[in-house]
Amino acid sequence: MFTGIIESVGKVTSMQPTGGDIRLTIESSELDFSDVKLGDSIASNGICLTVVEIGDKSYSVDVSRETIARTALETLKPGDIVNLEKAMLPTTRFGGHIVAGHVDGVGRVSKLQQDARSIYIEIEIPKELAHYTATKGSITVDGISLTTNLVRDNVVCLNIIPHTAQVTNIAKHWLVGSKVNIEVDIVARYLERLLNKSQAGDTNAPSPQSQITEAFLADNGFMK
Repeated sequence: MFTGIIESVGKVTSMQPTGGDIRLTIESSELDFSDVKLGDSIASNGICLTVVEIGDKSYSVDVSRETIARTALETLKPGDIVNLEKAMLPTTRFGGHIVAGHVDGVGRVSKLQQDARSIYIEIEIPKELAHYTATKGSITVDGISLTTNLVRDNVVCLNIIPHTAQVTNIAKHWLVGSKVNIEVDIVARYLERLLNKSQAGDTNAPSPQSQITEAFLADNGFMK
């Protein structure tokens, strides 16, 4: 589990094909590796990946074909900058929102321009993910927890403050047309499942009557 608050950036140093998968190596002089061990999870551009090798200032992960197909990882190349976050601890300050590191789809930067000291960005996300987003809600883009200014159809509008731009890969890597990893708010997914119980795996099994209705959500500020 992660919070979407980026700890450091890293540089892709190797993408080695291994039997159809990829062995990805990332180097970072800023990430604290003192508590990282084999089997730990590190979110790399928002993708939860398992550490299989550790160097002094680098780590390697194996990336399956499933992950390659569902993320923007295939657009990476050696030298690219990626956002890094180690899995959260029980004592971690929760500065972002609940992030699983399970990418829901790939978005595309469609607009990027300076807005005073901030950067105004519009990102087209897959249409099937649009209903999970909301104005002033949370979304994870390349592992960064961001607040949406406005949602227009399947376009998410964001303002990136200078600090966020500089400590992530936004200022260094994002351009109009760039592909980015999108993870929607996990709470929205669970609310949808509660409201649509027919999507449950065993539709014949008896289930307790849910007290969560659209009226309940509206009364408690979850819907407008």
